[in-house]
Amino acid sequence: MKFSDYLKKIQNLPLTKRKIIFWILIIVLGLIIIAFWVMGLKQTIKNFSGEKALNEMNFPNLKEELDILPDLKDPTEEIKKDLDSIKKLQEKTE
Repeated sequence: MKFSDYLKKIQNLPLTKRKIIFWILIIVLGLIIIAFWVMGLKQTIKNFSGEKALNEMNFPNLKEELDILPDLKDPTEEIKKDLDSIKKLQEKTE
């Protein structure tokens, strides 16, 4: 029997049976696609090289750049000095 004959038989079926056939086909195709995706994911994980990924991220360069950054001081000392200077200015203006 040809494929077109199968299609004609399906077209002559009631709507509910056609919907059931349609959804079964969609589910089967979806499962096949998911199976191929999982197999590809397994292959990708198997071929994954952690050292290569770390080298591509340039972590050594990042460490060098972090060493260049200035040290951050405790801001409370500077704030106290600023408050003292503001108080002195306030006293002068009064």
